[in-house]
Amino acid sequence: MLQGVKKAVGVLTATAALSGCMSDFSQDLAAGDFVARFKTATPTAWNTDDYDAQVNADSATIQELMTRRSALPQGSSFETVAASVLAANSRTAEAELRSARLRSEAASKNWLPKIGPDVSLTSLGSLVANLVVDQVLFDNGRLKGEREFAIADVEVAAVNLALDTNDRVQTALELYVRAAEAREKVALTDVSLRDMGRFEYVMSERVQGGVSDQSDLNVLRQKLAEIKAERAAQTERASTSLAELNAMSIQPLGDLRGVPALSISAGAAKPLDVVLAEAEKARDLASAKVERARQLPGLSAGGTVGEESNLGLRVRAENLLGLGTGASLKAIEATKETADRRVSQTTEDTNRKLRKLESQIAAKSRQAIEAQALTQRAKANLDLFQAQYDAGQRQVMDVVGVYETFSRQQLSEVSLKFETVQLQVEMARLLGVLADGDEI
Repeated sequence: MLQGVKKAVGVLTATAALSGCMSDFSQDLAAGDFVARFKTATPTAWNTDDYDAQVNADSATIQELMTRRSALPQGSSFETVAASVLAANSRTAEAELRSARLRSEAASKNWLPKIGPDVSLTSLGSLVANLVVDQVLFDNGRLKGEREFAIADVEVAAVNLALDTNDRVQTALELYVRAAEAREKVALTDVSLRDMGRFEYVMSERVQGGVSDQSDLNVLRQKLAEIKAERAAQTERASTSLAELNAMSIQPLGDLRGVPALSISAGAAKPLDVVLAEAEKARDLASAKVERARQLPGLSAGGTVGEESNLGLRVRAENLLGLGTGASLKAIEATKETADRRVSQTTEDTNRKLRKLESQIAAKSRQAIEAQALTQRAKANLDLFQAQYDAGQRQVMDVVGVYETFSRQQLSEVSLKFETVQLQVEMARLLGVLADGDEI
């Protein structure tokens, strides 16, 4: 058995050297057809951290993701919300990325010889132990394709992690903005309740004095009930949003205040959906390369070493050649066109979404400015009617009608302001700039 092990060592050395020679020779024949050492994303040491660092350095996709900077203003409430929810993130996508990295590290060594035991029981009842040795020499680029597939799989997992992180931050910011909008509307309805309560008091005194009709008092009390119902709805909306936000945050955020202005444009970064489509294209092409190689025969060296040694060169194919092999190869080649079209379609769809968001943000911003001007004009009309009422030239219900217009205009202005912020957050998510790439 010891002699068999020595033979195995010699065979491994010879086959590895032969693989290197054949790979040099392959450069003159067909790139990637012969097995070669992994020259992309292979560190000099076998340490996992070194390998991860090398993959990050060699991958243009991962480098582009890591250089992204967050569009959230530093020190703002938005940054606090993002940091809190990311600190509590279970990060399932991160575990998937780690698995993809380990698979890539394993694939980076697939050019090495493979060995394994072969134990059999003879008809005489004795055990025969051999060592199986196999070194691929010529595989039509299958092993290289497997390595490329593993690297592309890491890139896809990295993009999915960035997508997952940005989606989580967007959800948290939407909840925070929704709560902030509701709280601001609650503050406005509190003022409306106070002012409308004064009108109701004046009207009730006038009714008691026989100056005004009971119907006017009933109308005012109905308006007061509607304002109270609106306040209760906004209070519940704020508490519900904050409860959801606190559930996904590492710390309570109920005392956080302020909604900062976001500065975001469609050209801030390449949309993550497009980056994902490009990474999936690279993975699909690598998979097609592997599938094509499996349709064709390859050459390997090895055999069994031990009591029954049997060494030599072997030509083998995973799939037998048949009349349909040509069509199968053409179908595999069509993968490239399919992947290209998928990237083009994703790019078109994403650009359409960005243009739509740009138009909506511009429209909401303009409407918010107009609403602010209308609010100021409504306030001026209210002041005028109030002065005329004090002078005895207007009735209470005249002032109430103008006040309702002013109150509705205030609420409309608040809604437009926060709708603009929500659209900006959506654009930042689409571009993948709701968190720093290197922190992800």
